[in-house]
Amino acid sequence: MRWAALAVRMVVGLAFVVFGLNYFKPFLTMEMPALPAPALTFMGAIAPTGYLDAVKVLEVLGSLLLLSGRFAPLGLVILTPIAVNIAFWDIFLIGKPALGVILTALCFLLVAYYRRHFAGVFAPAPVI
Repeated sequence: MRWAALAVRMVVGLAFVVFGLNYFKPFLTMEMPALPAPALTFMGAIAPTGYLDAVKVLEVLGSLLLLSGRFAPLGLVILTPIAVNIAFWDIFLIGKPALGVILTALCFLLVAYYRRHFAGVFAPAPVI
């Protein structure tokens, strides 16, 4: 189980660090597919605000924490909401599941693996 978690951690970390860094300094040539109207509207609203810059910085930071193994649960706290938002983008704006759904599932698997670090979050009645 430890090796499987390590492999999943590396896959998630590498995906986020590559796509995060590619945003700032493009090194992957990817053809942009035609986006549906709701996706274009959404991107048109957030692109000029600098929102994506902040998200990409968090992607790189969280992925480095996962890849290093130091503070991996903190990396998951940063990356899991981003993965969920990518999955929502894929499902609700693009109309079909894609990489975001896979990344979200892998993040949830890692949260399950590191569950003892998140015990307080899942406590039904936490003690103050």
